[in-house]
Amino acid sequence: MNIINGIIAPIAGLIDKIIPDPAARDAAKLKLLELQNAQELEQVKAQLSAIVAEAQSPDPWTSRARPSFLYVMYVLFLWSIPMGVIGAFDPALAHGIVEGMTGYLAALPEPLYTLFGTGYLGYTAARQFGKMKGSDR
Repeated sequence: MNIINGIIAPIAGLIDKIIPDPAARDAAKLKLLELQNAQELEQVKAQLSAIVAEAQSPDPWTSRARPSFLYVMYVLFLWSIPMGVIGAFDPALAHGIVEGMTGYLAALPEPLYTLFGTGYLGYTAARQFGKMKGSDR
């Protein structure tokens, strides 16, 4: 993206110097911006097509990898319900479980959390793209 922006600015400066007519100059700059936007759109399409291709893979592991990872996170969130019940009947046990889980989650490396966020957002974007395209229902 920076390379494209680095090329567009000098070309726009050249257009200012080369084309004396303000209307023609503005039209040339508009065409240049359209080309830049088309290039950015193609780059986003290429990234999303890779995600969609993975999601539509006939290999069950590849196509279900992201949702499976999300299900693990959902289970961790839903674990709060039985923890509430445990806390109501045995607060000391609940406190021990909380300390153990906190220690465990704190020991996980930061890149794993980043991977989860990226996977979650990528899966969401791929689903939305598929729905917009009509291939996912």
